[in-house]
Amino acid sequence: MNTELRVAAYAVCVRETGGVQEILLARWVAGDGTKRWTLPGGGMDHGEDPLDTVVRELDEETGYAVEPVRLLGIDSINRRYPRKLGRFADFQGLRIVYEARITGGELRHETNGSTDLAAWHPLTGVAGLDRVELVDVGVELWRTRPPTGKASLPVG
Repeated sequence: MNTELRVAAYAVCVRETGGVQEILLARWVAGDGTKRWTLPGGGMDHGEDPLDTVVRELDEETGYAVEPVRLLGIDSINRRYPRKLGRFADFQGLRIVYEARITGGELRHETNGSTDLAAWHPLTGVAGLDRVELVDVGVELWRTRPPTGKASLPVG
């Protein structure tokens, strides 16, 4: 079994519009065509600093220029994925989550990437979205700001 490690940086961007808190999300398109909302961000290039990664990825996926303002935490996941020729990969994703503020740009959708839409969603409606678990992790980190940088989400 192959082992794979992916390090990525993501941003939680929250704004208040008309008294409603909204979070910026990107819609991720899986290899099988399934679409679910995620935090904007993505994989680090070799030699790239995580702060540069989150700035680059937010621009690519949302059209916004951002300034990371705080490290919220680091999340780690392990999954077993099928690969070619009947093989499997033991995958670990290390996800660095920042709080960021929008400093410029205009909302637009990514083309020819891993996401197809970017949109602001009311924080109160996030639980009703078809989303990846990283959204819940990011919201929990943003709300609680745990000193260890580890979200404490209920299991199940």
